[in-house]
Amino acid sequence: MNNASPSFSELINRRNELLAPCFAQDWPNVPTERAEGVYLYDNDGKRYLDFLSGFGACNLGHNHPVVLNAAREQMERMVHAPIGVSTPESALRLAWELGKIAPGEIDMFFFGNSGGEAIDGAVKLARYVTGRPGIIAFIGGFHGRTMGATALTTSKAIYRTGHRPLLPEIYFARFPYLFRSSKKTPKECIQESLEEIDYIFEYLISPKEVAAILVEPVQGEGGYVIPPFGFLPAIQEICNQHGILLILDEVQTGFGRTGEIFAADTFNIIPDILCLAKGIANGFPLGAIAAPKELMIKWGGTSHGTTFGGNPISCAAALATIEVLQNGDILKNSRQHGEFLLNRLRRLKGKCAIVGDVRGIGLMVAVEFIQPGTSNKPNPEAVKRILQYALEAGLILYPCGHWSQTIRLIPPLIITNEQLEEGLTIFEQAVLRV
Repeated sequence: MNNASPSFSELINRRNELLAPCFAQDWPNVPTERAEGVYLYDNDGKRYLDFLSGFGACNLGHNHPVVLNAAREQMERMVHAPIGVSTPESALRLAWELGKIAPGEIDMFFFGNSGGEAIDGAVKLARYVTGRPGIIAFIGGFHGRTMGATALTTSKAIYRTGHRPLLPEIYFARFPYLFRSSKKTPKECIQESLEEIDYIFEYLISPKEVAAILVEPVQGEGGYVIPPFGFLPAIQEICNQHGILLILDEVQTGFGRTGEIFAADTFNIIPDILCLAKGIANGFPLGAIAAPKELMIKWGGTSHGTTFGGNPISCAAALATIEVLQNGDILKNSRQHGEFLLNRLRRLKGKCAIVGDVRGIGLMVAVEFIQPGTSNKPNPEAVKRILQYALEAGLILYPCGHWSQTIRLIPPLIITNEQLEEGLTIFEQAVLRV
């Protein structure tokens, strides 16, 4: 028996023997050896532009030197400190700094490891402090893969298949998706969604029994669907009217992606509970539940807990991430580069019958593909070919949307004009080729 350690290439060939299918079988499975800035490098040295930003976790690009240095310094002092048994300085300092930039009166935090954990904890918090069971979420939303988050996720039925029974007392309303709505105007599209919430209150559960409404400011996995600007304030008004807590899932939209540190600022709303992860620590695993002190202190001392949440290294990385976001032109770049992308992609739409819609806010941009000659019939086959052509040319993209008919373009916020032009040119050529 040969016990010699296999090479990376040999391990790649045995990937499906070593990793669970739900873990390993995804697109594009690049055998990545290292990453830096906006680039990934495979085991043969080929360079790829990363227009996925590690699923939005690396908003400052891969291996940002300021973040790395902060993590390295913390690692030399202390790697693990379960909060409660000990209290690491980096976790306390992160809570302090987040409280200075969070929307509204949010100033108290629970740190976990991921977005799914943040969603689960936020639902626990809302039910605990209100004494109400009901949660309202939106069709097309994606909130994570933990058992609780799965019950709230409806971007695709496959995410729920085989896992029932799911968390009870969850209700769903339509999200205002103008491109796929029968309504013709943003106002009518908003009204359609609000009427469904009224229907839920009238026929399914009294608003007095609803603990929270959970919403993504921009639906991510559901297709990068941007609601008309009056929608989220209208949801907040419903919450205020009935004593319902507003939970904002900013796992993907947070930390500069929409052109502001939080999408709450972009859409001018103030949540009661804020869920954070992904870009918070620029690639280090960290999630957070955030709420005003007057709400959070009602969540008793033994009501929730964690072993690895608030890891000192991740918290140090998050502090560095916030520093970089605040002290540079990152947010300005996010807005300007996003506008540049949108303008170019809208011109591309005029040339291509398969481009149905172009939408975006900040550097959170998407192109939805349709069957030629139709108004909005999904075209996932075209998406697959475009993704493959782009990959061959050195650009990593990823689909989203219910039918995987949409391609998201979310490069790191640090991307330069030249790098953005390079990636956009590859994308345009791939679309025109299809």
